[in-house]
Amino acid sequence: MELKRVVVTGLGALTPIGNSADEYWKALLAGTSGAARITRFDPEKFKTQFACELKNFDVKDYLDRKEARKLDRFSQYALIAADEAVVDSGLLDAGYSLNRIGVLWGSGIGGIDTFLEESLNFAKGDGTPRFNPFFIPKMIGDLAPGHISIKYGFRGPNYTTVSACASSTNAIIDAFNYIRLGKIDACVAGGSEAAVNQAGMGGFNAMHALSTRNDSPETASRPFDKERDGFVLGEGSGCIILEEYEHAKKRGAKIYAELTGSGVTSDAHHITAPHPEGLGAKGVMEQVLEEARLNPSEVDYINVHGTSTPLGDVAELKAIKAVFGQDAYNMNISSTKSMTGHLLGAAGAIEAIAAIYSVVHDIVPPTINHFTDDPDIDSKLNLTFLEPQERKVRAAISNTFGFGGHNASVLFCKPE
Repeated sequence: MELKRVVVTGLGALTPIGNSADEYWKALLAGTSGAARITRFDPEKFKTQFACELKNFDVKDYLDRKEARKLDRFSQYALIAADEAVVDSGLLDAGYSLNRIGVLWGSGIGGIDTFLEESLNFAKGDGTPRFNPFFIPKMIGDLAPGHISIKYGFRGPNYTTVSACASSTNAIIDAFNYIRLGKIDACVAGGSEAAVNQAGMGGFNAMHALSTRNDSPETASRPFDKERDGFVLGEGSGCIILEEYEHAKKRGAKIYAELTGSGVTSDAHHITAPHPEGLGAKGVMEQVLEEARLNPSEVDYINVHGTSTPLGDVAELKAIKAVFGQDAYNMNISSTKSMTGHLLGAAGAIEAIAAIYSVVHDIVPPTINHFTDDPDIDSKLNLTFLEPQERKVRAAISNTFGFGGHNASVLFCKPE
């Protein structure tokens, strides 16, 4: 069968460096760090006392107070980013049957805030079970896309993908496949995460996964730097609207980019560490190129997973060199996690938006916080340190890798 083409017609973002897609993009180009001392709770006794929290954010500016109380923060963030993307796309006036619009969402953890709060309240009591009737609906990961579909009446496929930090990229890939197979006409796809709390910080600290640079939070996320010591936890949401190309073109929709390739693999190696040679990462990028029918020389930018961990950064660059060969030295590579921190299950969504904007505007956002070259990292690679770089971006890849060895990658091109 002939596969349909899939394009991006709407964007929405709620991030530690901007509360809309446009604000987020401008902050990326400005090299803004979203890291600061945690404000949501007193972090004094924690090894890591900082994170990339949302700034100047009040949920009451977006949602009715009574309704917001029924939602965990990850669902609040999802509704806010989805609304921006839906409005941006004009999807509600596109003439689609509501039966043919889906909502596919990614979240690695879901309602950890709600679970923590209810558990603490129970522990403080006398053992009598007094739980909020919204405990389970607030906590479970599938409620974010459920709330989005209920709000707009979208009756297509609706579920949450869970693959740790690859979750929202997997949601985008599933949406891509449903549309190009002709099963639906459009889809709201993205992810959200809200894990900056005592459990989230304590759990990742126990794994020695987080940076502990408490004296300089804004410089703590240092992808590819010799002194990197772990990732910085972030929170927020990203959403893209995917549509079947011919209908989007016919209705005169604003088309940001075309999604032409995807890849999904497993490391089959370790629960948290990447394969040392980046075999799974190599596999997803090979799949992306094959599906998009592009030569390595035609990719101009890779928004890497680049978490600022000692093992992960090196493994990913090994994979890029293995796939792209000499062409790896002609492209731009950058990690926007140096600014946003790591949004876990939402990382793929906001980083896909960064890749899309790079295609739209022909500019690559930087990797900030580079101070010391790492001898284990090829200095000839263009890691876009410190400043954005203008260049023609015909095609951009967004890589995401998750605990459990999950790898997912997507490729966006300029629309023909």
